[in-house]
Amino acid sequence: MSNSPLEFPGQQSFYKGKVRDVYSFGKHLLMITSNRISAFDVVLPREIPFKGQVLNQIAAHFLKATTDIVPNWLLSSPAPNAAFGLACTPIPIEMVVRGYLVGHLWREYKSGKRVVCGVELPDGLVENQQLPNPIITPTTKASEGHDEDISVKAILEQNIVSPTVMNELIEKTFALFERGQQMANEKNLILVDTKYEFGFYEGKIMLMDEIHTPDSSRYFYNEPYQTLFDSGLPQKQLSKEFVREWLIANNFQGKEGQSMPVISEDFVSQISERYILLYEEITGKKFVKEALAPNYVENIYNQISSFI
Repeated sequence: MSNSPLEFPGQQSFYKGKVRDVYSFGKHLLMITSNRISAFDVVLPREIPFKGQVLNQIAAHFLKATTDIVPNWLLSSPAPNAAFGLACTPIPIEMVVRGYLVGHLWREYKSGKRVVCGVELPDGLVENQQLPNPIITPTTKASEGHDEDISVKAILEQNIVSPTVMNELIEKTFALFERGQQMANEKNLILVDTKYEFGFYEGKIMLMDEIHTPDSSRYFYNEPYQTLFDSGLPQKQLSKEFVREWLIANNFQGKEGQSMPVISEDFVSQISERYILLYEEITGKKFVKEALAPNYVENIYNQISSFI
């Protein structure tokens, strides 16, 4: 616990992820969503104001809206950027689901690949095109470095999960994606792709971590989508893909030998504004910038102590 940025009574362990700081209390976890931002599995050197609050509050919004599909880990949100809940045993794969040919999938397709994660794609598709049906392209869940594409067949061959569990993960992933698309459509948005992380708690499959946030998802605007697509123009979107695109344009994709470009104050502000805009667009609520209270740690612990 020597590297723990905060200290809580009863805290048993601490883990620092790319974006989140995770505190263990035995059967419970506290996740503090930082203002750090990652792209290509690399944490950028600049923090993004209010990003932690945005991600935490969007995730809570969608976790509460999907409990009828699958139970999740969240019990309470004791601070603007904090979530407290059940400590699940993670399933070491990410269930990535895609409805459009964009981002990583487009880059793979453009390079000539027609089979991605065991899923066969037809010839003749173009960037940003809606796929005939949503597809699942899982990745391994790396604690450090890059997540790697993997097929459902390979997951089963490597005994990462049983066929029964895999079938349930696929069913829940498609159901969550459909719900996310419905909720996005009500706000003139398209949920393009996203990822879900699952775990076990007392033998039951639980949804973990964040869902449908700009760190885990990509959104297009519904209204200009078809016009822009027919014209072959880039889509108006709400996600952090524009951060990846900026990095690519500045010769950085997290590969060995590449140097992180200098990130200006103006670009940091642009990213922050994009995150806040997505919160307001997808939830329909006005974002309220909340400063952390001086007794921040005490306030969090007082709220979670009744669960511990």
